[in-house]
Amino acid sequence: MRGILDDLASGRHRGVIVDSPPGAGKSTLVVRTAAVLAASGEPLMIVAQTNEQVDDLVERLSARFAAELPGARIGRLGRAGYVPSPRLAELTNVVTASDVGGLGEPAVTISTAAKWTYVRDGTWPWAIIDEAYQMRSDTLLAIASRFERALFVGDPGQLDPFSTVTNDRWHGLVWNPMQSAVAVLQRTNPDLPVHRLPVSWRLPRTAQAVVADAFYPFTGFRTGTDFGERGLVLPGRGDRPVDEVLDIAAGTGWGLLELPARHTVRTDAEAVAAVAALTRRVLERGTVARSGGEETLVTADRIAVGAAHRDQVVAIREALGDDRIVVDTANRLQGREYEVTVILHPLSGRRDATAFHLEAGRLCVLASRHRQACLVVARAGIRDLLDAHPTSDPVHLGEPVRFPDGWAANQAVLAHLASSRVQV
Repeated sequence: MRGILDDLASGRHRGVIVDSPPGAGKSTLVVRTAAVLAASGEPLMIVAQTNEQVDDLVERLSARFAAELPGARIGRLGRAGYVPSPRLAELTNVVTASDVGGLGEPAVTISTAAKWTYVRDGTWPWAIIDEAYQMRSDTLLAIASRFERALFVGDPGQLDPFSTVTNDRWHGLVWNPMQSAVAVLQRTNPDLPVHRLPVSWRLPRTAQAVVADAFYPFTGFRTGTDFGERGLVLPGRGDRPVDEVLDIAAGTGWGLLELPARHTVRTDAEAVAAVAALTRRVLERGTVARSGGEETLVTADRIAVGAAHRDQVVAIREALGDDRIVVDTANRLQGREYEVTVILHPLSGRRDATAFHLEAGRLCVLASRHRQACLVVARAGIRDLLDAHPTSDPVHLGEPVRFPDGWAANQAVLAHLASSRVQV
């Protein structure tokens, strides 16, 4: 981090890029950089991709500023009629408004990329672009006039930028708006320095091999903990399949609850019920997370459930009936971490393997939110489905090839889960 800050402060480049695997300290870097720049007296803007990411950063910035810069304020820019979330409402050094003028002159102004595209007044000496690999290049172009120098921080292995319209017409063009902000930045500024954070402090040692091999084949990473330093402690025993999956995950960090092979509708009632039952069982058994010499009860707010589609999310929420547990899509879980995650595999019960469901970044997000264990629910037959639908995406001239390949990434993850499988 010192090297990154030195490179940023040197003034030799208008931008610095930082690549990071899951949980390697992107948010810590963003907060630390913001504090250093704010302490120098120069205001800065921060761009994140979702409101959840913005609120997470605001909360962390508030705590850091309260300790180191008690007079500095943080401006949270929101949409018209924006009401701060309960966790931000009580922060005395945070001011909120729907336009830049209503914030006064905060040391840091932070909002989503979508909101920043509507800002037409003001420039900042510095900008920090968080989750820059998930930002579309046209969005970066829309806000580039607002700052002079920038730090681009992101995870190259996770979700690509997405759009609700088809993008066939732009394939191969230099100005393709669907390329990530970092891809276009490097294409037009090949001399920009690139740093890499090499250690994941979130993922346990049991996740290093599968996540690094499947989603980061060229850069890799290591975890900050070794085997045996983390794990789940499960009081009591049970004789149901969900209990067997939990017992396996307590030792291996992974568990696969495999339902019978069947083609189903997207909101597969049996799979939804299995996800809900497995999630509830984590709480019912009084699961304890062990990290080093500390043991902490896994409460509902430290569990997340992930799925590929919004209708699946709605169905799982209704089946769970517990608002304390976060249930959301991969897009909205990105950048967050929990002790235990339960995921519905994107290809479970499907007849085909579309580009959406095969996207490596989607599975990477779902499989890399946990500190202790990841529990997967899926129907049998996914590997056969993958074999029946090999990668067939066309190669476009002038278009960067996307790595890792989603087909290969799914095969690698499923091969690893085979040793942690419990069949229903």
